[in-house]
Amino acid sequence: MQLLTTGKSFIRNLEKSGALGVYVPLEGGFEGRYERRLRATGYETMRMVARGLGDLAMYLTGVHGVRPAHLGKKDIRVFYLPPIVNYHLEKLSPKSKGLVLWLVDGHVLSSEEREFLVNLPTVEPRVKVVVELGGDRIFRWKPLKNTLISSQAS
Repeated sequence: MQLLTTGKSFIRNLEKSGALGVYVPLEGGFEGRYERRLRATGYETMRMVARGLGDLAMYLTGVHGVRPAHLGKKDIRVFYLPPIVNYHLEKLSPKSKGLVLWLVDGHVLSSEEREFLVNLPTVEPRVKVVVELGGDRIFRWKPLKNTLISSQAS
């Protein structure tokens, strides 16, 4: 296991494919190293948990409604929130290369949601996606579209 890594091949593969599926050691720490390498090369990272996101397309790129818990006889209200990814893209510094969306617990995502994440960098080229798909003994990655193919085959 490498203690020091430059992350150059990881960043090259992320820029080439746009979306990566990663397998991280369960003791943690390695994903933080790669996030630091991304920030050092000019990317801004946004870490999110994939559980409970709902409709990914609306949550990340569209205006979506949120209803808080109903506490009795009050009216049920809907609050509309701006798209998360588009909001962060507007706030990027001019020197930034782009935004890396890092999703934890990506193994709960359906194949349609993974397919949306594969296509997101083609729709918005400044966005790159990293999805944690499970654990492994070493930090390894592969293009997210290759994980989509393997999940459809089984």
